[in-house]
Amino acid sequence: MKRKGRDATQQKKRPTVIANEAIKEKEVQLISSSGQNIGIVETQDAQNLATVEGLDLVMIAPKGSDGVPIVKVMDLGKALYEKKKKLAEAKKNQKVIQIKEVKIRPKIGAHDFSTKLNRGVQFLNEGKHLKVTLVFRGREMATKHERGRELFERIEVFFEEAQILDKLTQERDAMSGPLWSRIYHIKTK
Repeated sequence: MKRKGRDATQQKKRPTVIANEAIKEKEVQLISSSGQNIGIVETQDAQNLATVEGLDLVMIAPKGSDGVPIVKVMDLGKALYEKKKKLAEAKKNQKVIQIKEVKIRPKIGAHDFSTKLNRGVQFLNEGKHLKVTLVFRGREMATKHERGRELFERIEVFFEEAQILDKLTQERDAMSGPLWSRIYHIKTK
């Protein structure tokens, strides 16, 4: 059976702005376009004032300290544009951290080990975080702590030979079930 349109749970909930005729309360606390608190007035009078100024009457808070909604006379389109612009600026300035993962088994061969960790060193030099995950299966779980420590010591020796151990920071060490992982990244100055 095909569904038409989006399900109600899939739709994004957008914050709705209550403005102008959508304000149904009888009285409101009015703030003028200059920011002056005029006080509690009838909604119709507030809408008339906004119409005279050529602006919108926008609900700021549904209940103020006096128990009536707080409304302000403002240019709604301009306010929404500035809010959208601020969100875009904040999104532009955020830093995205990429985590690349390398999985290693306890019985890994020397060549495979060096190949995987060389790729890991490349990720680190590109400024990404490196998650090294040790994967244990079956009977390997019995020696997880000893073999895991040995493998991580071997990894640190490899990083030392690659001359990046002194620049590295170990961020997190997590052990759950058959996995043991550590996250590394290069220190920022």
